[in-house]
Amino acid sequence: MNIGPLQVFLLSGACLCLIGLAFSGVLVSRAQQQRDRRNVRLTAVVSSHARLAKAETAAFTAPPPSEKKGVLRSVASLFGFDPEKTALYPIKWWIVLAVALMLALFSRSLTAEFLGSGSMVAVPVVWILLCRNYFGWIENRRRTKLLQQFPDALALIVRAIRVGIPVMEAIRIVSRECASPTAGEFARLVDQVAIGSSLEEGVIELARRSGLPEYRFFATALALQNQTGGTLSDTLENLADVIRKRAALKSRGKALTSEARASAVILAFLPFCTGTTLYLINPPYISLLFTNPSGQSMLGGAAVSLTCGLLLIRAIIKRSLPR
Repeated sequence: MNIGPLQVFLLSGACLCLIGLAFSGVLVSRAQQQRDRRNVRLTAVVSSHARLAKAETAAFTAPPPSEKKGVLRSVASLFGFDPEKTALYPIKWWIVLAVALMLALFSRSLTAEFLGSGSMVAVPVVWILLCRNYFGWIENRRRTKLLQQFPDALALIVRAIRVGIPVMEAIRIVSRECASPTAGEFARLVDQVAIGSSLEEGVIELARRSGLPEYRFFATALALQNQTGGTLSDTLENLADVIRKRAALKSRGKALTSEARASAVILAFLPFCTGTTLYLINPPYISLLFTNPSGQSMLGGAAVSLTCGLLLIRAIIKRSLPR
């Protein structure tokens, strides 16, 4: 078999490439070993001068859900309220449960003719949904107020720090000067520190109690400043500016989705207005929906379809808004 010049050239090039790759691998391996030895030496020299305390950054993340829950806590979470926050609800939780149960039984009496025995099955579902919606609305309203008042509280802390007032005294000023619920949360922080808790533990507990990422940033900023030093006023001022921009963005999102929300309200009331008008014009025509079995089925299907449509519109609007 004769080997041409071109084949010899290709074989020689391939051999040179293999040799070059092998040589490059040796060089990279030696460089990696030298870098590892240098890092070991630097660590040995710097470790004796490094700070032993580590910066606490756990406040950046949301608290993990507790793995062990009692029966009462599980039932409370099913109905949407937190036993630790019962003092924050304007109405006693047991009153809310009782009123929601009466409303669920009343709705069952209205739909008993349409759903038959299935109306009794729907009672606990309606009961739980009413409770969860109420407690969720209360919690969302409280978080909205905390978020709206937080930039002003941060600005008050920044001004106090810049004139030489200690951080703890600035927090005490916020607990006296700000409106509720921010004043109550910071007053609870002051009380925790007064009975022996550290400031870091207090602000992290405040962040977990509020459930807002902005409060977790505030807690982490205080923890890092307390452990590593730095200019706290500039950090808190930047955080307040970011919160204001996020609130403005959320307000803009609500303004852009106002048309969709108005459409949902109109679609919710339009069937009732139309049905009432037709009943006043021609009662026998609308009465078939309540007396005839086929009409009852059509009315039940329309109610389910309307509910699903409103829930879908609500979910789309909620997902489109910035969090």
